[in-house]
Amino acid sequence: MEGRLTPDWAAPWYEGWQGAGRRIEARQAGGASLAEALNTERPAAPVRFVPQSALPEGIAYERFVFQHRECPTRENLHDFFNGLCWLHFPRAKSRLNELQALEIERDGIGSRRGPVRDAITLFDENGALLDAPAPLWDALLAREWRRLFVDLRPLWTQARLVVFGHALLEKLVQPRKDLTAHVWAEPCPSADADGWLASRLEAARLAAKPYTPLPVLGIPGWWAPNLNFSFYDDSVVFRPRRPHGGAESAPPHP
Repeated sequence: MEGRLTPDWAAPWYEGWQGAGRRIEARQAGGASLAEALNTERPAAPVRFVPQSALPEGIAYERFVFQHRECPTRENLHDFFNGLCWLHFPRAKSRLNELQALEIERDGIGSRRGPVRDAITLFDENGALLDAPAPLWDALLAREWRRLFVDLRPLWTQARLVVFGHALLEKLVQPRKDLTAHVWAEPCPSADADGWLASRLEAARLAAKPYTPLPVLGIPGWWAPNLNFSFYDDSVVFRPRRPHGGAESAPPHP
């Protein structure tokens, strides 16, 4: 699409997304709409992608997707990555959509989403999954950033972070230091991450926001500036837990 930023598919955060992403881009360059390009990539996806104009006025997006199994899609990078996530995580995305629709059916659309819908939106936009050795998990959950990224740096060769959130994937097109993932706070096996996540998506669990923040560009090998360990001295991004049980301070949202 003319004027749209192009993802750097060689970047480590797009590992696993490159093939489908490049094929969809090529179809768009050939004149296909984003919806057409996504449907061609995987005709058997759990939703069919349709133009944004298919969404009737006054109907909640999430409820429409659930009822019609059609995903209204705008011609922009945000919906490009949302479509890719539907293709890559069909079971987890379907489950999140189901839970959203059930919450809307029960409570309607108000000025506030409520704890479950709020948690779903947070993870759907900015979530990530981590498969890593136990010492990395201990340091991450304690928000001991220097131990996580410097002292235990060699262990990152045994770890894999998969970005789930489509807004975070979009923002990583223009990487900046404070981009933060909300990592599902439980080790995710690399095999069948989609099924594993889908099995854990329950309303009560989501309402508790089972996530932990991770400034993703601190991951060794992801961004050249973190080769200089002073990168991690930025307390605005790499914030510790507050002592004595005080409220926790999370890094900035992407």
